[in-house]
Amino acid sequence: MDSLTQAVLGGALGGTVLGRRFPRGAIFGGALLATLPDLDVLIDYGSAVANFSEHRGFSHSLLVLTPFSLLLAILLSRRWRDPSLARWWAFTALVLLTHPLLDAFTTYGTQLWWPLGEPVALSSVFIIDPLYTLPLLLAVLVALWRPPSRRALALGLTLSSAYLIWSLAAQQWMTQRVRAELAGIGVTPQRLLVQPMPFSTLLWRATALTDDQRLEMVTGVLDHPGSMTLERFPRHRELEAVAAGLPEARRLAWFTGGLLDYQREQEQLVVTDVRLGVPGAHPFRFVLAAFDGDDWRPLPSTRLSDVRIHDGMWSKLWRRTFAIKPVLCLRTLQLGEAPADCLDTAL
Repeated sequence: MDSLTQAVLGGALGGTVLGRRFPRGAIFGGALLATLPDLDVLIDYGSAVANFSEHRGFSHSLLVLTPFSLLLAILLSRRWRDPSLARWWAFTALVLLTHPLLDAFTTYGTQLWWPLGEPVALSSVFIIDPLYTLPLLLAVLVALWRPPSRRALALGLTLSSAYLIWSLAAQQWMTQRVRAELAGIGVTPQRLLVQPMPFSTLLWRATALTDDQRLEMVTGVLDHPGSMTLERFPRHRELEAVAAGLPEARRLAWFTGGLLDYQREQEQLVVTDVRLGVPGAHPFRFVLAAFDGDDWRPLPSTRLSDVRIHDGMWSKLWRRTFAIKPVLCLRTLQLGEAPADCLDTAL
């Protein structure tokens, strides 16, 4: 999640645990400590793919943060003997461990068990979601104004936690809808990702992989019947075969669960993480190899910075979210009145 959200979550937890002893200091301390895991973005791992896939790695591992929180609690308890070591540990553990746990609800991928296992991505909330953040922000502001305000903090934490539960329920609802529509046209996807579009859990995007194509769909909680669209994007299996021989491409496939697009652009192999962003505006695109006339030559990975934000993109998302315009075509990010307005056949 974004830094503001992590800070207000840490502040709310800090104020709840230590607010009586440090009325405002616990909130500021919790907010500061909650941003610590994201400082891994300052580390250069040597290549664009490594920087991308190592973020939310060791600094977000529960296996690392748990002993670190205990060590930090011991140091704090030596400086301030009141409160007890147990309460200090409750403070440091809750603030530090909830950071990666919250990140795991997003799509990016959080390595909760680093160095073991695969990244965890529940994909039920967008990385910035005001409906999650606002209850915490308001609770923290009230607690800073009239400390310790533990009831306000408890209410903020309760509402934000309830929103996460809703996000998982909404995701299952949308997933069942998408699977039913795909079954209706005889498609059994090899891989299916259903995730919210930006800023809310009312509008959802589904990405499905088949043998020879990628399907993109949009559906929403407030949708009218018949407003789900389906757009098709070809899979270039010959380029996937080339990428299979590249270590950094294999790293990307592991990190993204295989939700990648492979393109040949200006005699270069460009691999795109299609989970993040939308078609035409994916933020993570990497050059991994160059064609020298006879064969593909591996290159040190570089990230392309050619993401184009369509004019009026955010207003279009808003209108589609609330079904003011019932159709959004992902390929062009154009609104329509009926599914047939998109380039491909609608469901």
